[in-house]
Amino acid sequence: MDTPNATPRRVTEQDRVVGERIQVLRKAKGLSQAALGSAVGVTFQQIQKYENGSNRVGASRLSEITRVLEVPVSSFFDSDDGDAGQEQVEAFGFLRTRGAVELLRAFAEIEDDQLRREVLVLVRGVARLRQEQDT
Repeated sequence: MDTPNATPRRVTEQDRVVGERIQVLRKAKGLSQAALGSAVGVTFQQIQKYENGSNRVGASRLSEITRVLEVPVSSFFDSDDGDAGQEQVEAFGFLRTRGAVELLRAFAEIEDDQLRREVLVLVRGVARLRQEQDT
């Protein structure tokens, strides 16, 4: 029960990070906010609020979200594993880039290893060209 002098908890940086990761993992799974909300028993607006960091995700709700997204709870938190933890942070940063999830999904659908390597060479070449134009 709330006490009269209790102040509401403020959303923290960690709440924002959890929300961003919910969004990235939801998109990677190909789910809409409405579909995820329906699966965990909340509205799509509530999922929006989780994702933009304006509402905190409670432990039981986060547990439900991990079940639906088929990821461990640890996916939503920074790791203390040194380089491995930094790689996870960077990976989530990359996945927030517009189109990254769709590109990764399409890349993963290419079954031929040689063709995947050629696509990677092409993408790296385009990125290098762009960097050269910017300098």
